[in-house]
Amino acid sequence: MKREIIVTADGSKTIFLPEWNEHYHSKHGAIQEALHVFIKHGFLHLQHNFPEMKPISILEIGFGTGLNAFLTVLETQKRNVEINYTGVEAFPVTQEEIEVLNYATTEEGKEIFKQLHEAPWEERTWVFNTFGLLKQEKEFAKITDEALYDLIYFDAFGVRVQPELWTEAIFSKMYQALKPKGLLVTYAAAGSVRRAMQAAGFQVEKLPGPPGKREMLRAFKGFIE
Repeated sequence: MKREIIVTADGSKTIFLPEWNEHYHSKHGAIQEALHVFIKHGFLHLQHNFPEMKPISILEIGFGTGLNAFLTVLETQKRNVEINYTGVEAFPVTQEEIEVLNYATTEEGKEIFKQLHEAPWEERTWVFNTFGLLKQEKEFAKITDEALYDLIYFDAFGVRVQPELWTEAIFSKMYQALKPKGLLVTYAAAGSVRRAMQAAGFQVEKLPGPPGKREMLRAFKGFIE
């Protein structure tokens, strides 16, 4: 499938799939969306509510460009916390695409981004002293982990183009993969997605969305406090 690099509203780049009319990140701002959905309402929310939780285990559904992993590394550098990060991706981006993405603005950031993408697939490696990374090339439906993760970044392609990724069956796998009191965050807010999460056992709340999107969802394995 053809893929194109485009510039989003905040100046950061993302990948566009013309055949699906679908973007890897929001056209209203790739970095803004990732910071709002996954860092603010996922990672930082977990840190604020469970400061004693160390290490933190994160599963990303849709490793894609590596943007969410990159921003998570930058946040961990500000805090004394160890991260075990697993990124699942069915169709990894190419080296040519990686080289034109502009998420890093410093030399240190560029080196971090480079190391994330140079880390081998199917092998957990310590990219940095406090950031362990495992990249897995497989379909999301094949995830069978049980009670391994504190947080899930659910960043799959949208329900419009891949509805099979937003079903009760998939969210049941996510529920199973989370530890008790674990949480899942996603940019999506469709009623069908919320109902699929609830059918899988999640407690779900709507939150204000990133630029260009009214709402997003955060789901808990357990009750919302």
